[in-house]
Amino acid sequence: MSKKSIVLTLVSHQGFSRHSDGDVCCPWNTSLFSLITDTYLPLLNMFANLDAEGVPFKISMVFTPTLCSLLDDPVLQERYIAYLEGLIKLGEAEVQRTKADPEVNKVAAAYLDKLIRNKRDYIEVFECNILSKFAYYAKKGNVELLATSGTAAFLPHYADMKEAINAQIETGLISHKYYFHIAPEGFWLPYMGYVPGLEKNIKSYGFTYTILDTHGLLFANPVPQKGIFSPVRTGNSLVLFGRDSETPDDLFGENGYSTNSVYRNQNRDIGFERTTEELSDVLDESKSRIATGFKYWAGQDGLENTTVYDVEKAQSQILKDAESFIAKKTDKLNQASDILSDAPVSLVCTLHTHQLGQTWYEGIDWLEQVIRQVAENENVSLDHCSALIENQFDLEKIEPFVSSSNGTGYGEDFLDNKNGWMLRYVRKATERMIDLGQRFSDDTGLKARSLNLAAKEVLLAQSADWAKMIHDEINAEYAESRFRDSVAGFSTVYDSLGSNSISTEWLTRLEKERLLFPWMNYRVFSPKK
Repeated sequence: MSKKSIVLTLVSHQGFSRHSDGDVCCPWNTSLFSLITDTYLPLLNMFANLDAEGVPFKISMVFTPTLCSLLDDPVLQERYIAYLEGLIKLGEAEVQRTKADPEVNKVAAAYLDKLIRNKRDYIEVFECNILSKFAYYAKKGNVELLATSGTAAFLPHYADMKEAINAQIETGLISHKYYFHIAPEGFWLPYMGYVPGLEKNIKSYGFTYTILDTHGLLFANPVPQKGIFSPVRTGNSLVLFGRDSETPDDLFGENGYSTNSVYRNQNRDIGFERTTEELSDVLDESKSRIATGFKYWAGQDGLENTTVYDVEKAQSQILKDAESFIAKKTDKLNQASDILSDAPVSLVCTLHTHQLGQTWYEGIDWLEQVIRQVAENENVSLDHCSALIENQFDLEKIEPFVSSSNGTGYGEDFLDNKNGWMLRYVRKATERMIDLGQRFSDDTGLKARSLNLAAKEVLLAQSADWAKMIHDEINAEYAESRFRDSVAGFSTVYDSLGSNSISTEWLTRLEKERLLFPWMNYRVFSPKK
């Protein structure tokens, strides 16, 4: 019987939106804090449970450098603890308030217990450093960590600017080693954006493989004989895996598992239903409402559903959905193996980590059941991409097609009539940063500090997060403001260097706001010899 493997790859990302001033519960901080509460801590607890019980598991993960910077920030770590303390006070009040309704009270008490446990785990078990715990499981061989670009730039937009591509890849690689102390084999293309030629940049930094969107392989020249069920290689022997395009719909599509009526309704939260006085422990001075995580209702039918969330029913459904997922992927692998004369086959299933816990509250529990059930399955196993490359030089050689996981498969939502104006500004800033890297190749002191800040600003402006938010019309004004701030910050440095007059006060203030990439060296934008 041929080997059949499933590669589960979780992509974890958050744009750099650090806010250390003002209230703890400002909306930009709480988006990160809710991810820690609902996704990252449950994920680590899941790993710990599996490890303690001796259940074998292998999973691949991507942590973008901007997210790592936020998770590693001591100020935000303290603010997260304060955020949990506020929610615990709210939970205690909710348990008292709902005493007359036993069903709702049971749910409120469960949420309160979870918050108390999360605070204890975050402080005592994980010591506020959850990245080190993911690194721990990586060193044990359970987790394979892939590196990615510095600021989730859509790399095809800079395909004609080799130095810009190299700066993003080099920044991501240094960040990965800085936070995880591991040299990665895999490189994750942000938004799976690929154009011919990127493989040269990726391979030059020592990466072995990357993952492309399905049509990047299926439209390749020649078309891979084994489709997406076996890795292939480019002309310079960078190994390519094609993702399974059906997995996101299996979970989050119109009829995906997450839409089952027994699962928690993520659209109703007391943060938008209770009075501001009742929510005083978690609201900031502006009284801007936020999601608290206290959601008492089941079903995805909107705000009118009054069915109380039943944890036992949800857990029972999770078992069925995990079994269904494994059966569906196993059947797909079996069919592929039959067609390919019993050859080894694999399926790379990619998911955005935040969807497990945020979009689908029970998502981490579902993932745990998938791992447990696969561990008992004789027909299929979980694996890492690196383990599926026995000899990369024997793999079929192809020329991949232009592709992305966004838009209709080509990333066109990053360059439309809403956000298209951004690209000319960031490309001009990038051209100027490359020029600065050449002209000031040996500078030190205040000038080097200015150049390092300029490099950070350009990298932040290159982030596709801002264009995506504007396209999706989600916090579009904030995204435009952040983009303009970064371009303006770079331009100030550029003009100051031209006039040889740098404001130390301005530079110091902005350095404190841009607390990412502490090791930044502006020479990442310099041409490589």
